[in-house]
Amino acid sequence: MSEATLTLSDPEIVRQLFGPQDLNLKAVRNQLGVAITHRGGQIRVSGNSESVKLATEILERLKDRVYKKGHIGPEEVADQLGRIAGNRNGATTRPALEERPFLTLPPERPSTPAPSPDYRQEIAIGNAQRRIKPRTEGQAKYVEAIRKHDMTFCIGPAGCGKTYLAVATAVEALKARQIRKIVLVRPAVEAGESLGYLPGDLQAKLNPYLRPLLDAINEMVDYDQVKYLMEQDAIEVIPLAYMRGRTLNHSFIILDEAQNSTVNQMKMFLTRMGEGSRVVVSGDISQVDLPSGVTSGLRDAAQRLQSIKEIAFIRLDESDIVRHALVHHIVRAYDSPGHATAGLIPKSEDR
Repeated sequence: MSEATLTLSDPEIVRQLFGPQDLNLKAVRNQLGVAITHRGGQIRVSGNSESVKLATEILERLKDRVYKKGHIGPEEVADQLGRIAGNRNGATTRPALEERPFLTLPPERPSTPAPSPDYRQEIAIGNAQRRIKPRTEGQAKYVEAIRKHDMTFCIGPAGCGKTYLAVATAVEALKARQIRKIVLVRPAVEAGESLGYLPGDLQAKLNPYLRPLLDAINEMVDYDQVKYLMEQDAIEVIPLAYMRGRTLNHSFIILDEAQNSTVNQMKMFLTRMGEGSRVVVSGDISQVDLPSGVTSGLRDAAQRLQSIKEIAFIRLDESDIVRHALVHHIVRAYDSPGHATAGLIPKSEDR
């Protein structure tokens, strides 16, 4: 454990350095995994020696900018974090974007490690308090497919990490500035209850459908940072219907619960993909909530697009379930012999 101290006697300089709601300070703290406290004009930084050295250097540079300009913006904090971490890490597997817009998730180590069959390999989300890595071989192949392909489809039962690992890989890419934006998408399809009976305005009615995506990203990124990035439009969580007419460049786009999209909706979603973007489509074909007689867009796409070798297809099964042990038994009990997903796409195939 190492510690360093900076002296700042002017409260206004401290306020400008820390930023609104201490967002500047939190960005440095979260990305470098250090503790930062302020008392009596003394800023103390503690943690491992390398991180303390980097954090102190960044704070000194930002302090100098405050003295010169009277204020600093979040983009300057992100730029300083990126320069320091970039010098330490060198180049990443995918080239980082040249522009550095408002992102507060800079890399602190190479963001996209070379794919490896070792499924213990960690996903670099830049959160010292939260370490994420695949827990089964199938999950490892899923993460590897996302890193290697611009479009990945994953079909698997509840609890196998389809959404969680996709969101973690998106945070990794955002942190490394390989993309500018994360877009999390879900169909607003009712599963037995009526949307209209929920209280509140449209946003309140849609919140239950989008909540699982927000829960996943809040587990990986500090709440204040999520709020800030959403305000800056670097993270967007929207219903599938709101995707029409858009083109998303340099974005990481995740369609969750894709089995509840129609064929036309799936076509509309897939064609939103713009330059420099990656797309992950995940779902469980055994939990379709569409009206009887309506073809699932996920099932149709898995059959229609298999001949496109640039698209990765991954199928997870009950052996990849990482929730409570009972979930294995529940999934097995509900899956009848000759289940619809069998043979739909090859297990863990990534071409």
